[in-house]
Amino acid sequence: MDVHVRSGPAEPFLSARDLFSTEYDLDRPVTVRVEADPDERTRVSHDDDSHRLTISRKAATSAMARELALHEFAHMHHYECGHPSHTQSTEEAIYLALAGRSVERRKLIHCYQIANHMKDVYADDVWMAMAPGDKLVGFLEASLAAAVADRPAEMRGWGSVAVPPQHPRQTGSATRLTPAADPDITAVNAAFALALCERHDLVAEDHRLYDLAHAAAQDAADVDLSEFKRHFESLAPDPDESEFRKALVDVTRAYASDESGRAAD
Repeated sequence: MDVHVRSGPAEPFLSARDLFSTEYDLDRPVTVRVEADPDERTRVSHDDDSHRLTISRKAATSAMARELALHEFAHMHHYECGHPSHTQSTEEAIYLALAGRSVERRKLIHCYQIANHMKDVYADDVWMAMAPGDKLVGFLEASLAAAVADRPAEMRGWGSVAVPPQHPRQTGSATRLTPAADPDITAVNAAFALALCERHDLVAEDHRLYDLAHAAAQDAADVDLSEFKRHFESLAPDPDESEFRKALVDVTRAYASDESGRAAD
């Protein structure tokens, strides 16, 4: 693996490279660019010849830096291998799920975050076989606690839009759990955190994460925490294109539907 670090500490990324390369390899060179912007944790882009990881200085110097690098290297691996989670167009899946419907703008935006969660599940399946998940559990717990504490009293000004929108395709994720405190997506994020921990046996049944998830679910009456946990946890380890597309369509419909199971209009 060929990894070049620009404008920041090299050690976490080179350490991650050394560990990752014991099991996998990347055909294309990786350029890591450390930026001052504290609000953008990580972002990955690709072209025919290389990968680029942009990461905030705060994240690059954090205790999670090596794990973040492993996670993004796993995204690059799936991209190079043509894994369905990284080749399936999110726009196409959302169109299949919601064509002809009118959906709240905030929920449509959240559907893209949920699709990124599904990509993250597969990236984490790769790197978590190499390194302990303790730091990830702590990060998920802290992020969910912040989101639950930051919930707004009401949502205003979102409006509705027709499907499909023209959103840029992304690989990897800029954020995993966002303390921007919309109760609905916070509940889905809680389900993602629990599913990830259960998929890799990271926490006991009495872990605080379950209490936080319960609190998040109480604030989101239209989101079934157990249903979304099942969507994430039950993702097939090696899906074909049709299987992954169906999983993405199903979770999109589940989120953009009201409590009676009908897509909002």
